[in-house]
Amino acid sequence: MTTHASSAPVPRVRRRPQWPVPAGLILLSLIPVIAGAARLTELTGGAAITAQNARFFAWPVPVVTHILSVTTYSLLGAFQFLPSLRGRRGWHRIAGRILAPAGLLAALSGLWMAVFYPLPPGDGPALLVLRLVFGSAMAASIVLGVVAVVRRDFIRHGAWMTRGYAIGVAAGTQALTGLPWILLVGPPDEPTRAVLLGAAWVINVAVAEYVIHRRARRTRRTVRVPAAVPVPAAVVEVAGSVPDRRTFSAKRTASGEVESGRLDSRA
Repeated sequence: MTTHASSAPVPRVRRRPQWPVPAGLILLSLIPVIAGAARLTELTGGAAITAQNARFFAWPVPVVTHILSVTTYSLLGAFQFLPSLRGRRGWHRIAGRILAPAGLLAALSGLWMAVFYPLPPGDGPALLVLRLVFGSAMAASIVLGVVAVVRRDFIRHGAWMTRGYAIGVAAGTQALTGLPWILLVGPPDEPTRAVLLGAAWVINVAVAEYVIHRRARRTRRTVRVPAAVPVPAAVVEVAGSVPDRRTFSAKRTASGEVESGRLDSRA
């Protein structure tokens, strides 16, 4: 007697597209990157000195350091959210060794400018406090992320680096929160400007916490089973027939973990 494999249609596993998130982060980062390139052109091209840029001409090193480090951090960091690259250990390590110093330079140079540069017209004490708080939070997040990866605590490493990156790319979000006000109302006063820029930092941090929480929720859905418990096989291959392919509700990993809803098993 010959047993035939089931001819039921194989359910297709729908894969989420990988590029929307990195592409969105790159587009968001282009706003401060283009503004930074314009500032560099201004400093090197002999532009007229005004009340808005006099502090940069007086001390150009901090602002040049900030622009170069932020550009590297924001653009390269976007690719760390691409799953196909993040899964490659070599890429992730090399990129991380560039991103951590670049992020620290961006945060520390930003703090230096906030403390030692004279406040330009339109800024005020409230905005200065916000810059100090979020700049310090960015630097602390990167340091804690590095400490976590040294301890091989990869979950906390990912969480802290996500927080640091969210703060680092807030300049792009600030353009989005401030532009509608400028178009509809006009240039904001000092308190309004502080609220608009502060809202961008809060939005980015909130999004980062949502991403971190979603990762943690996925991790909690992963359960451990004894290594001796086999993953069910549902097909018997007879007389050289092609094995049937069935989808179960769990996925067995090399470490003995079973992840719900993702097993694709062959007999």
